[in-house]
Amino acid sequence: MVAVFNKELLSWYLITLKLRETVESGLPRSSTGTAKSLEFPEESEQQLQKQQHVPSSSLLVLINENDENCEEATAAAKSPECEWIISIKEKLEQARQDDAAGSWEKLSIYRVPHYLREGDIKAYVPQIVSVGPYHHGKKRLRQMGQHKWRSLHRVLNRTNNEIQMYLDSMKELEERARACYEGTITLRSNEFVEMLVLDGCFVLELFQGAAVGFERLGYAGNDPVFAMRGSMHAIHRDMIMLENQLPLFVLDRLLGIQLNEPDQKGKVAKLAVRFFDPLMPTDEPLTKSDINRLGSSFGHTNTFDPFSDLGSLHCLDVFRRSLLRSGPKPVPRVWLKKRSNANRVADKRRQQLIHCVSDLREAGIKFKKRKTDRFWDIKFKDGILRIPRLLIHDGTKSLFLNLIAFEQCHLDCSNDITSYVIFMDNLINSQEDVGYLHYFGIIEHWLGSDAEVADLFNRLCQEVVYDINNSYLSQLSEDVNRYYNHRWNAWRATLKHRYFNNPWAIISLFAAFILLVLTFAQTFYGVYGYYRPNT
Repeated sequence: MVAVFNKELLSWYLITLKLRETVESGLPRSSTGTAKSLEFPEESEQQLQKQQHVPSSSLLVLINENDENCEEATAAAKSPECEWIISIKEKLEQARQDDAAGSWEKLSIYRVPHYLREGDIKAYVPQIVSVGPYHHGKKRLRQMGQHKWRSLHRVLNRTNNEIQMYLDSMKELEERARACYEGTITLRSNEFVEMLVLDGCFVLELFQGAAVGFERLGYAGNDPVFAMRGSMHAIHRDMIMLENQLPLFVLDRLLGIQLNEPDQKGKVAKLAVRFFDPLMPTDEPLTKSDINRLGSSFGHTNTFDPFSDLGSLHCLDVFRRSLLRSGPKPVPRVWLKKRSNANRVADKRRQQLIHCVSDLREAGIKFKKRKTDRFWDIKFKDGILRIPRLLIHDGTKSLFLNLIAFEQCHLDCSNDITSYVIFMDNLINSQEDVGYLHYFGIIEHWLGSDAEVADLFNRLCQEVVYDINNSYLSQLSEDVNRYYNHRWNAWRATLKHRYFNNPWAIISLFAAFILLVLTFAQTFYGVYGYYRPNT
């Protein structure tokens, strides 16, 4: 069609030119005549110009094709596939920077993994007060914000320091503090520094108030927060959570500014242990022999204390160290530890350390309470399993869950608390097991029933995986299982349970034995008289 149209246009153009030449050659060169003679050619020329001004179809097709090629080139440059490749390269570059910076080694405050928090999310999420950036600004926690500002105002008045001094000091620690948190912190620089000052001074006010009394700090006895009231238990529970922590060096710096003494390492740790003392899972006092033995062991290198090691990370880490202090550090067997660290993957199927209480009783193993404040220090000797007293209250579940989460997330941390909880989980399978341990004073709880305690331990380590060979209780568990698998111990225990479990059974067994002896004597003398009647 384009070719035909162009051919017709060319024919009309040639005809017009021919007619114009013919008319001009046959007419006189008068002005009038010329004007008349040019009327038709001018009309034809105007028509030709109109046709020339109209772009031809071939030109339109060429232009359209060029435009489409340009659009396709632009679309190709911005196609999803190209954007996808660019995003992958950006992620790889970020990964390279993370590896080069070694940021993983600086982490100490983690977000609890989803596979752990699915069991009980309230045990990991604060309900009253937020500390740190993870839960900062959440709506349900804003009510405590006004009390934080009250505490900061009182600190400034008491110490006669300017707020700028605190802000400048925290500005110096901002980068180091951000590196302690897992994931990206969305707070801007000024917001992050403000959070460090506000939350840090609030935490220090609670620590110092618990140590010397809130009245001495200037708070009224009926203060809704800064008084030892019912809400303090919930504050204890919130502030011990893994996601609700501040780096310890931040608290050390803030306390140094308040006391006008820069070097305050170790003092915040002592205040934290005293503040969180109500969460201790035991209230068993030390005996004189234990105190003497611990006092004599302070000079040995195998003792450890949370205050002697200044490398504590945060308050949860300090509290964990305080739970494991006061005695020789539990060390797993060397050969098993070396073997487990060499290309070994933790196996969920191999977390059964020992049998439950009911099964161990059938094998003749006895249970006794061990008098010590080290609730994890379990001993086994001569068929007797000695377990320290464990106090279970409303905050025990959250405490153990956050301690286990920290040991699972932090690679430079031992699994001592996890080992203990799994050991107790193996012991307790039913409320009868709890009742038996409660009868001997090993477990003391403030929950509704023994069934709730059994359910508590059975749920603590549902998604926890760890290497059994790295447990400090691995050798003890092997000794218990060896005693359990000895048949003579099981037979002796069965005899004792069936025939010596109460005084009436003992009397009955003794009477049956006497009757058997008399019957044997009667039979003997009857047979003897038959064969030797004269004697």
